[in-house]
Amino acid sequence: MAGLIPQHFIDELLSRADIVDVIDKRVKLRKTGKNYSALCPFHQEKSPSFSVEPDKQFYYCFGCGAGGNVLGFVMAYEQKDFPQAVETLAADYGLSVPRQESGEDTRRKQEHEELFAVMQRADHFYQQQLRQHAQRQQAVDYLKSRGLSGAIAKQYGIGFAPPGWDSLLTHLSAASITPELMIQCGLLIEKEDATADKRRYYDRFRDRIIFPIRDSRGRTIGFGGRVLGDDKPKYLNSPETPLYHKGQELYGLYEARKSRQKLTRFIIVEGYMDVVALAQHGIHYAVATLGTATNSTHLTRLFRQVSEVIYCFDGDEAGRKAAWRGLEATLPIMQDGRVVRFLFLPEGEDPDTLVRKIGKERFSEKIDHATSLEDFFFNHLCEQVDLHSMEGKARLVTLAQPLLQQLPDGVFRQLMYKRLAELSETEVAMGKAASRQNRVDAPQADPEQPAGKPLRPARSGSSIQRPASLKAIELLLSQPDVALEMDASLWQELQGIVPENDDSLVLLLELIELARNDPKITAYRLLGHCYGTPRGNQLNQLMKYEKITPAAGVKHEFSFLIESMLKTARNQLYRQQLIAQLKNRIK
Repeated sequence: MAGLIPQHFIDELLSRADIVDVIDKRVKLRKTGKNYSALCPFHQEKSPSFSVEPDKQFYYCFGCGAGGNVLGFVMAYEQKDFPQAVETLAADYGLSVPRQESGEDTRRKQEHEELFAVMQRADHFYQQQLRQHAQRQQAVDYLKSRGLSGAIAKQYGIGFAPPGWDSLLTHLSAASITPELMIQCGLLIEKEDATADKRRYYDRFRDRIIFPIRDSRGRTIGFGGRVLGDDKPKYLNSPETPLYHKGQELYGLYEARKSRQKLTRFIIVEGYMDVVALAQHGIHYAVATLGTATNSTHLTRLFRQVSEVIYCFDGDEAGRKAAWRGLEATLPIMQDGRVVRFLFLPEGEDPDTLVRKIGKERFSEKIDHATSLEDFFFNHLCEQVDLHSMEGKARLVTLAQPLLQQLPDGVFRQLMYKRLAELSETEVAMGKAASRQNRVDAPQADPEQPAGKPLRPARSGSSIQRPASLKAIELLLSQPDVALEMDASLWQELQGIVPENDDSLVLLLELIELARNDPKITAYRLLGHCYGTPRGNQLNQLMKYEKITPAAGVKHEFSFLIESMLKTARNQLYRQQLIAQLKNRIK
């Protein structure tokens, strides 16, 4: 961590950067009226649904729902996190990014840099041993037997931990690295019978093939070791450390991104050798979890870069159970435009053995014809019921509904409910396809719209049912200067409201204060202030709504909403006071 980026610099950067120029350098835009359009860079499409609005400095895709400001585009398009996107955009405009570091930030940064340096030395040591150690031949023979070349071993940084208890300890100690630092990095183990006066340590990895685990910047943060002899366990991973959190990392992701192939999908396999073997055969988009089940963090990282993910499992019962757990982790983030499939391998095969047996082309064909999420979902559930009986059909609905309710609102969710309705021959399942309530991005259904049809936002003559605070935010984004015209007494009273589980009201108060403190603030600077947070995601959703309030009526409606919220707060306060008085009388 290089310190916090001051908010004033982010505001200045957003005021200088023109979203049309930034996007046009990366995706060719075409003028369409007052806006610009293009084929969306975030999903496959044949006709343009990607729109850029220069007035709002905002982009939105009507096909996949991607949207945000100029920093959000750089993050998504170039697969960078927020600080990296700021650095990239600043470089385009010849600006140097300042940093604000507290004493705690500086201390943590120094500690992490020290740990990274230790891991780099350990990584170099293991790779050196694979080339030079007197007992390296068994490791070399093993890698050759698995069909790996020297080039692929170098690409993935494969190394060798020699036999013996203290090879790495001796090497790093010679560089004045303390055992305490090595333990922090997960490289050493302290003997259980050690005492404060006489401590003893030994290398965690011994007589093993070593696979370095790298973060998104290519820095080594952990290791995996494959045993060469009969020791257990067969695979040994680094423990959790300040650098390494196995539930967040994916082996092979850095290498996949650095390969020359354009990434369009990822295949999730189970082991280090599977990843490396597939890469050896030209399939450079394989990744593996690190001793944990695939979770939403893993999937979100992958979907930031591609729209398709394939799970690869053994075809036995254990493999199918693991696949079902993967499906359950996938459902909550299965947004429209994302594709998830399941590849089940023949009994006794894994990706490593199978790709060596049948080659890249036939293995790729198997990936292309992998089972879709919807087929695996319904096939799995239908195996548990008798669809020839009414009880079985009812049971199918009972099993499926709690899972389908986890799906995000969208066309895919509706189609899954439609499939359930067809299989169960009921209307109940179709009724569940409506968007869930009380979500910023989920407008209420039009009562005149036929059941089962895609929901559409209510248009003029009706209203999207959202809290008053959210509607006020929408109006504030369209005309930030309405905050300046608020009466000072109203603003003071509004600040006195104590929100109860109302995040949108907290956000409204924060944005009004920003706008009142900066009369020249624009909507995209308000967006930039919250970008990358749940609040920022709320604002992006609000910006995509069709506005039904005429520009001339924004001030009046904003004032009306503020008065309504204050009236509600006054009534609540009055009721609380009345209840308190009654309780005192009872006493």
